[in-house]
Amino acid sequence: MSGFTDQQRQTLLAIARASIEHGLRHAKCSALDTAEFPAELRARLACFVTLKTGQALRGCIGSLEAVRPLVMDVHENAYAAAFRDPRFEPLTWQEWPAVRISLAILSPPAAMSVVDEETLLATLRPGIDGVILEYGPRRATFLPAVWQTLPDPRDFVRQLKLKAGLSEQFWEQELRIYHYTTTTIDADP
Repeated sequence: MSGFTDQQRQTLLAIARASIEHGLRHAKCSALDTAEFPAELRARLACFVTLKTGQALRGCIGSLEAVRPLVMDVHENAYAAAFRDPRFEPLTWQEWPAVRISLAILSPPAAMSVVDEETLLATLRPGIDGVILEYGPRRATFLPAVWQTLPDPRDFVRQLKLKAGLSEQFWEQELRIYHYTTTTIDADP
């Protein structure tokens, strides 16, 4: 996945900010004309939008599959992170000045061929790999940024299993695991 210029990074952050501010003003997501953006920002890429106040998570919503232009994914996921993350109440104007936005643009996920958990643990690249775990209808992901709080691969994988609604010890041959990397775009402090 290629990098983004400073101007493209600022444009993506501005899209996220505008989407959230429109939501605060009008209690709905705004329309976005993707045609006004350069082709690089209209490429089909998936992203996660994370909102924080200080070091505390305030919302995080994203896409694992690249099904729409990146600018639209940022736009929709920013609104959803602010107002639709089920772990939080909708964002308020009072909170907004303290909120920091971080975007994680995902590379296409690649399947990992691992026969057991020990092979998976030996294969993972802490701090680099985001991981998707799927078993039947259960699915969960951790972005590479999660390695900051779960630096041990064993803890990382166990917590990911719990997030997917599985037990820490769960392992079946039908378990599907994918890894991806991200390009992170953070708003200035």
